[in-house]
Amino acid sequence: MFLRLVLAVLLLVAAVAHAHHAAPQAVLRDANASGVIATVSTGGVIDPANPFFQSVGRNGRACVSCHDPAEGWTITPAGARARFETSEGLDPLFRTNDGSVSPRADVSTVEARRSAYRLLLERGLIRVGLSVPADAEFSVDAIDDPYGYATASELSIFRRPLPTTNLRFGASIMWDGRELALDAQADGAARDHALSARPLTADERARIVSLESGLYTAQISDNSAGALDADGARGGPRSLTDQPFHPGINAGASADRAVFSLFTPWANARGRLAPGRQAIARGEAIFNHRAFRPRGVSCSSCHDAPNAGSNSSGVFVSLGLSDAGLRTPDMPVYTLRCAKAGGVLRTTDPGRALVTGRCEDVGKFKVPTLRALAARVPYFHNGSAATLEDVENRRIGSRRTGFLPQQSACTTSPWSTVTACFGSMVLRHTGQTGSSSRRTDAGAVRVTTSASSWVLTRANVWVNSAHRRH
Repeated sequence: MFLRLVLAVLLLVAAVAHAHHAAPQAVLRDANASGVIATVSTGGVIDPANPFFQSVGRNGRACVSCHDPAEGWTITPAGARARFETSEGLDPLFRTNDGSVSPRADVSTVEARRSAYRLLLERGLIRVGLSVPADAEFSVDAIDDPYGYATASELSIFRRPLPTTNLRFGASIMWDGRELALDAQADGAARDHALSARPLTADERARIVSLESGLYTAQISDNSAGALDADGARGGPRSLTDQPFHPGINAGASADRAVFSLFTPWANARGRLAPGRQAIARGEAIFNHRAFRPRGVSCSSCHDAPNAGSNSSGVFVSLGLSDAGLRTPDMPVYTLRCAKAGGVLRTTDPGRALVTGRCEDVGKFKVPTLRALAARVPYFHNGSAATLEDVENRRIGSRRTGFLPQQSACTTSPWSTVTACFGSMVLRHTGQTGSSSRRTDAGAVRVTTSASSWVLTRANVWVNSAHRRH
């Protein structure tokens, strides 16, 4: 409780400081299957000389290696596969300390590397080695690791990298909340993922945190609805820069279930784009207000941060996604014995419990933001939902909630039921993981780092030239 209070105070200070940021100037735009994603920076420039984009360790890694702006500031299987094919699996993304199924995996040939990095290539998963807290209420009774590496002192946990954008709306850091501040998270990433032999300097930490804290990302246009900030709508990232937020802003008895209020003006849209726009407006209403059986909660009950969709109180939630019953053959499973209750839990990822040591926290994870989803498939902490349709079926399918497809209010949407409500944030994502592209203006300056080649344009927009496709 004390640690959460400390984090809340730190985030509140950051929110106050945010009010004095310069107006956003730097803009990045990238195409995806649904339309175009955009990022703005309140710092006025996205500087490729920032340590975020520079190799900080011994393996060629930079923060951007796993947090690509074209992919929603994370990584996607499609992006990983493109990098693999271009480099034959030698890009800095592919390192055995966390990118392979085991640090001992064979990477001597291209095909060996393809097998070693298969969870990264198929689901965008990074391996994290975590131990059970010394004072935990549970012990590890058994380990079933298909890769023969995990032990009771180092569990192999496979998770999606979280985006390094829209961070102002998070009341907790990382899937399990194990870091209390972004500077500590940056230090840990440099040490564990980039294998840095030294801590980041105070200046490096400050510059990384400053960059990340000023980034806002959202879908800016949709293939069916056009510009998402047109005709009174407030889609895209710019409206996020002045969106009020503080920890707990929408929690408790006074919580407003109308979490998203971006597309109300489109409810009665007219013209060529009317069907797509009306579907998004209906989806927003479903997200906010439709209660699902058996508990009578809506999407916004957990995703309650206004117009961002994270959980404003930093609550950790179990959706049952790491239960052993849902295990796929490529994931380890751990048998945990709770000392007090005497019960046994089997899980592929203990989640928050590896921080708190409590049995009740096994399988609990943070509630992430819901902006820019189209750019960052797959979904959930373990990448188990390949598309947003899969998210819908997993979380709000008829077997769990009684919400039948024929009851959908979004009858003109290409998705049934609540997938269209994600349209207000992600927009008509088809589940395709196609390539991304972006445009640069003339007179660009090329900047080369050990990780990638970047281009800085006159408009303060940088791009990864390796990701441009035609």
